[in-house]
This record gives sequence, C-alpha cells and structure tokens, in this order.
Amino acid sequence: MENQRENAQKETLISAIEKAASKAFQPESDEASRAEGQREFSALLSRTKTIALMSALSKLTQPDRVPGWLRVPLMDVLTLLPQRPDGVRATLEFVFSVHPSSTVRTSEAATPQKQGANITMEALKLASNLLSTPPATVSPDQWFPGIAPQLLALLDGKDGPDLVRAAAYVIGFGVLGRKQFGAPGSPGWKAFAEPMLAKINPTLSTEEPKTEPLVFSAGPDEVVDLRRETVLVEADELHIALRRLSSLLDSHPNPGLTKRLLAPLMLPLWTISSWPLVNTEFDDRYRRPADTLLKIYLKLSGSPEKFQALIGNLLVNGNTGADASKLRWVYEQVGDSDLRVKRLRGNTRTVDLDLNIGLLESKSEAFMELLQSVGTDSDISTLFLNLLRGSLGSTETVAHEIKIVSENEQSKDPAVQLIEAKVLQKMMEKLSDRLVSGWKQLLELVGEVLGKSQTSETATNDDATSVALSLLNLVVTAPGFQKSNVRADLLASIESSLERISKSQEPDVSQTARNLSLLLKYRDTLEDPSELTTAPTDRQIEDRKTYNLAISYITQADSPPPVRTEGLNLLSGLIRARSPILDIQSTLVLLSSLLNEEDDYINLTVVRLFTQLADKHPRSTTKEILEHYVDANEREATDTRLRFGEALLQVIQRLGETFSGDIAKQVGEALLSIAGRRGYRPKTKAKQEREERLKQVKNKAAQDAWQGEVPDLSELDDDQTEEEKARNEIIAQIVSGWESKRGAEDVRIRASALSIFSVGIETNLAGLGATLVEAAVDLCLNVLALESGAEAGILRRAAIILILHFVRALADARENGRRLGFGLTDESREHIARSLEYVAQTDNDGLVQQHARDVVESLHNWQLSTLLPSTEIRDAQGPASLTRLAGLDIGAASRPNLPPLEPVVRPKIEEIE
Repeated sequence: MENQRENAQKETLISAIEKAASKAFQPESDEASRAEGQREFSALLSRTKTIALMSALSKLTQPDRVPGWLRVPLMDVLTLLPQRPDGVRATLEFVFSVHPSSTVRTSEAATPQKQGANITMEALKLASNLLSTPPATVSPDQWFPGIAPQLLALLDGKDGPDLVRAAAYVIGFGVLGRKQFGAPGSPGWKAFAEPMLAKINPTLSTEEPKTEPLVFSAGPDEVVDLRRETVLVEADELHIALRRLSSLLDSHPNPGLTKRLLAPLMLPLWTISSWPLVNTEFDDRYRRPADTLLKIYLKLSGSPEKFQALIGNLLVNGNTGADASKLRWVYEQVGDSDLRVKRLRGNTRTVDLDLNIGLLESKSEAFMELLQSVGTDSDISTLFLNLLRGSLGSTETVAHEIKIVSENEQSKDPAVQLIEAKVLQKMMEKLSDRLVSGWKQLLELVGEVLGKSQTSETATNDDATSVALSLLNLVVTAPGFQKSNVRADLLASIESSLERISKSQEPDVSQTARNLSLLLKYRDTLEDPSELTTAPTDRQIEDRKTYNLAISYITQADSPPPVRTEGLNLLSGLIRARSPILDIQSTLVLLSSLLNEEDDYINLTVVRLFTQLADKHPRSTTKEILEHYVDANEREATDTRLRFGEALLQVIQRLGETFSGDIAKQVGEALLSIAGRRGYRPKTKAKQEREERLKQVKNKAAQDAWQGEVPDLSELDDDQTEEEKARNEIIAQIVSGWESKRGAEDVRIRASALSIFSVGIETNLAGLGATLVEAAVDLCLNVLALESGAEAGILRRAAIILILHFVRALADARENGRRLGFGLTDESREHIARSLEYVAQTDNDGLVQQHARDVVESLHNWQLSTLLPSTEIRDAQGPASLTRLAGLDIGAASRPNLPPLEPVVRPKIEEIE
C-alpha cells in the first residue's frame, strides 16, 4: 500500500506540474490567466523538493511527451535546478541513480557511495558536463557563482568521500581544466579558485579591499582602539580554504592544475608551514596542510630559483611592502590554535615584521627539512654553489681599491646576507654528501674565484682563495677525473691562476697552489688507462636524474596523487625519448604493480605508458600484460584483471598492422583459452568452498538465534516499488551469475577476452591467421547456442560483436584489395547466417537479437559484394561500371559490333616541310 501511494504521488506531481505549466504558458490564453498560472506554477516549484522536480521534469521533457511550446519552459526550469541551494547535490545523486552504468546494487559495488547509487566514471563525466556547462540562457558570470558554494562545500567531506571525489572532478576537470572557464580571471576561476586562494593570500583577491575608516564614532562610554587592524580572513576561513584546496588536489591529481593553483601561494604556504609549533591542534589545522601543499608544489615545479626565493623571504610574513597601492597584510596567531589574516594600517612599521632574527634558527631548520625532503641532488648542488659564490664574492678584500657605485646600483641587504650565510652553514652540516652532484659546476666556480683573485693584489690572502683551492683539490683527486673532459679555456685559466698564486708571498697558499698545479699537470698519467671508464654524456646524466626522481615520486609511500602522477609523466617522457637509461623489464613490473591500485587517474596513466612501451618493445609488453590478465597463479582480483585487459586492448590498437606473427598468435591463444568454457581455477574453487562453508555456519548460528528461519529484512524497505524490487532482484541474479562457479572462469573476464579478440580482428585480421579466427568464430557460435542464461548476456553480446567484426573485416579487405590468405566459404556463411537467424528470434536479450540481425544483414551484403569484382580489378578497368555478373557475360568481347552514335572525326592530312 505504501509503495502504491508513493507511485500515485509521483504521478500526481507530474500531472500537477503539467497542468500548472500548461496554464502558465498556454499561448492561446489571455495575459491575466497566464500571470495567475505562472504564480501557481512558481508556488508549486517552490514547495517541491529538488530531486522530485528533477525526476518529474526529466519525464515531462522527453520528446513528444508535451507540446513544443510547453517543453521549452519546462526545459528552462530543469536546467536551472542546480542553482537551488541543494541543486548540485540533487543533480549528482539524480544522475548517479539513473545512469545505465550505476544500476548495480550498492552492496555489489567495489566502493559504494555513502548513500544512493554507485558512482561510476561514465556517470561522473555526465554529471560534470551538466554542471560545468552553463545553459544557453545563462551567462557563465551568473551560472558559476550559483553552483560554486555548493561544490566547494562538498569538498569538506561531510557528505562522504565519494561526493568529495565527484565535486573535485567537476571543479578540476569540468571547470578549471577548461581554458574557457578555468583561466585566471575567467568566470570559473573567480568562482572556484579565487575563494580558496584569496583566503590564503589576500593579495590575489579581485574584490576591492575595505577602506580604513577615517573617523571612528563611539558612545560616551565606549573605548576605541585606534591601533586595531582590520581582520581580512578569520581563522576558520583560513582552515577551510586549506582543507578544500587539499581535497581538490588529492581527489583530482592533475599536475598542471596543481601548479597553477599553488604557484601564487608558495610564500604564504611557507610562512604557515614554518610557523613555530604551538600544539597539535594548530599543527593539524594549519601547519600540516600547508606543508603538504608546499611540498607538492615544489616536487612538481621545484627549481634552484624557487628555493633561492624562499631563502630571500625566509622570515617574511604576508605582504608588508611599502607600496601603498597594494594590500598590506600579515598572519596573526590568535589564542593557542588559531591563525588569521589581518590588514596592516598605513603607518605600521615593517622593519620588525620582515626581520625577526629570533626566528632565524627555527626557520632555517624548517627550510633544511623542506630542502632535504623535496629537493633533488641537482637542485641542492646548484643552490649550494650559488650561495657559495655569493658568500665568496662578499669576502673579497678591497682595501686598496676605490670602487665607484652608481645611484641605481643597490648593495645586497645585510639581512639577506645573514640568512644566506646561516642556510649555507646548515647545508654544509646536514647535506654534505649531496652538495656537489657534478664536478663541472664546481670547477667553473673555482675558475671564477681564482680569476677574480688575479685582479687584486691582496686577494691571494683572503678566505675565498683558500676555499677555492680546497674545492679544486676535491675535484682533481676525485676518481675518474680526466683533464680531457675539461674545457680548454677553463683549464688554461685555472693553470694560469695557480701559477700566479704559487709565486705569492704566503707560504701555505703558494705551496698548495704549486702542488695542485703539478697534480693537474700529471693527473691523467696517475691511473691505468685500461681501468678508465667512458664518462657518461650529459644526456645520460640528466636521464638518470629524471629516472631516479620519477621512481622516488612513484614509489614513496607518502607521495600525494598529484606527485605520483607527475612521476608517471616523467617516466613517460623517458619512454617517448627512448632513453637507454630505462630498464624495460623493471619498468613493466613497476607499471603492473600500479594497476593493482584503485585510483582511476593513476590507472589511466599507467595504461597510456603500456602503449608507449609497446611501440619499441611489443613482445615484452604484451607478455607482461598477458601474464597478469591470464593470471595462471590466481593472484589477481577480477577488477585488476579487467584493467590489464583494457591495457592489452589499447596495446593491440597501438600496434596496428604490426600486430601479427608470434605476438598475435600468443595473444590470440591466450584470449581463446580464457573465453572458452573449459577454464578451471582450482584455487578459486577452494576459496569459494571455504566461503560457502563459512556462510553455512553463520546461517546456522542465525537460525539458532532466531529459533527458526531467518526473516528477510530487505522486505522492510519501503523506499522501492514492486517494479523496482523485481528489477533489482533480476540484476542481483545476473551479477551473482557473473562470478566464478565451481572453479569456472568469471563471465566478465570471458566477455572481456572476446571483446579484445574482436578488436584484434578489427585491427589486423590477417595477423591473427585463419586457425585462430576460425576457432574464435566457432567458439562464439557455441556460446550463442549453449549459454543462454541471463547472467551470460554480456558474454553473448561480446560473441555476436566478434562475428560482426569478422564479417566487416572480410568486406573491408575485399573492398581495399588486400589478400588475407583465407576467406568465408558459402557453406560456412550459410551456417553462420542460419545460426544467427535463430538467435535473433529466440534470445532473451534484446541487444543480442539486434546485433544478430545486423550480422545477418552484413552477411547478405557481403554475399552480394562477392558478385562484383574487387576494387583492384575495377581500378584496372577504368571508370566504375558493371562489367560482369555470375552466369552472365557482358564484357566488351561479347558486345555486338554496332556503329558508334557519335560523329566520327576523319583523319587530317597536313603538309609539313
């Protein structure tokens, strides 16, 4: 009764909306009647829930359901429903519940949603298109501000992690991932990115800042603090912005979008992440999220210049510049666990804000931890040499020189020099083994310092020369150093400087220079030439660094999704460049391990890398994929095997005409062995028997507890109609029938194998050969005849598609004049057509019936095409014409010799000299 009442309410709502809308938009009614009808229609819409309106309006706006003049306003109402306060959530849930790919029960899904239907990638793409594309009647400047607060609120995670992922996909892919809406300054950027970024860095806000009041009005007993600054961002707002930005980047790992969002936040994130530790709550709310975001950004786009910028702003807090045209603000700690942003008044001094020497120790320690965590050896080495170059340059003695400095030339800030010296000291203490990654850079620095010492008479006594000689000693005595690998001009400059220093009056420096000069002169003769190894090229060095960086990004346990994706992109660049640094087998094993994970974005990238590897190493790639797809040891889950099947399909498409020979034979035999009915998996059977015994024990315990049969509690669910219950029961039976029974192969894997084989036929029929193709067609006919259950519907669909691709491939080969070496005899064609005609009439799956009729029609068309000559023969005969039919000779030789109808041109005789 309850279900019938709910159905009646749904039909009543549809009828009420149709009736009210007809009265409101009836073109033949007068103006007063339409105005009254529009008021009633608006009142009906206001008191109806959004999800109910979507269900009713989606039915009313179907083609030919209502007149055209009524369908247009109803469609306008439907497209504007996401602008309601709960419109985005209702849109997502409605799409997820009605999309064909989301019809599996929640209990059967791998990752069920907290409430409602399952979220599939296909349904997510449809929902993203609906929400991220403004209707034709609404401008983007009006559309995005209406849905942005709802989507950003979903990033908070209060409605479940699945809706966080859905909201991140809509924002990251649908809006910010499109140049039209996601570029800085565009409507999508202002609605989605700016509300988060401006809370962390108020300088990025495009809104006009609030002006400072010139006159304070207060009562006689009210005290006004004239020193108080305006609060720009409250503590909770800053915390929410950090959390939402983290959720967006973790749930939608797009390295390009990540760099665009985090680039203007580098310094504010550094300030927050390096804030002195207060307590655990403060760390969880502010420091840890900011530290994670900053590390993600520096891993994706880190460079020595960015680390140098952090050193130059090591003690910075907000924007405290003297430029009055820009908003001046700082972070301020409130209480024990809150951090907010306040605006500075115009007369606030900035000296104490910018330079807090008391924080230098803690800030430098935080910078060293950051550099050690995300900096590459190349970044650390370049940064160290830059700091060392600046430090050595500042120690030059110019006591006997007069230097003229122009007004425009500004000396280096002493505070910055102090910070750089502190960081340089920390680097030499904690990163001594990573300071020099290449001797060439160090040798250039030595040559530069020694060259400057030649221009000053007192320079040989300073610390710079001593340090330069020590560094030169490290380079020259390093194993594998050879003079022949050094630039001739640099080597000559260093030798000249050493000769001059060796003649100086300082005994320690001169003796060291003399020894180094002799060592450099005879360095190549100290080692056995047979033991010398060829020095790696610059490209090999860079490829090795890139490879190590990519592997570290991918394999580190704490790598966020954007960083792992960037690691895969770096690996993809090496594969495309065919770098010799790659170990193909280890790379394949790494990619195979990544396909075991449930992250869709990572899986799509891994499949793309498999196809790139197949270009150069098809045999190794297909072998690795087949091992996991066949899964002879029964270690992989069904979903994992299906992902390897998708990788195999794309590899076959990528190989194209080269999919032939042993590779095609190996792949074809493996696919047919999976698709056949004789597959046996003993470990799976033993596992199923254990699960069945455990289930029986639980059922017996439940029966003892209930003292009889256990009641079916699902009948208490009154949210479904009888029709929906019956439909769900059928779907449940089909899904349960997919799984392996008594050790047999899973139906989904068998259908996948047939689908991949049909793609192989479509790609290169000749490459598979007559034997494999004949076996595949026979297998499909047996599947259509013997496996008629509802659970085998997907298997029969795959079988009928394979036959269809086979017939079309034969027709295409004949049309293009390609010789396959085999074909389809009349007897075989008639047998296939007869079998499929029976399937088209008796199968219980409508899609299989339709495909069967299509294949029968294709067979008849192919039979007719065989009566005509091939394209190759027609091209040889000239313009297209009918020249011969079976049993009838209408060739040129059999035509009667009749006079032509056109006038005959008689030959002309001309006299020539």
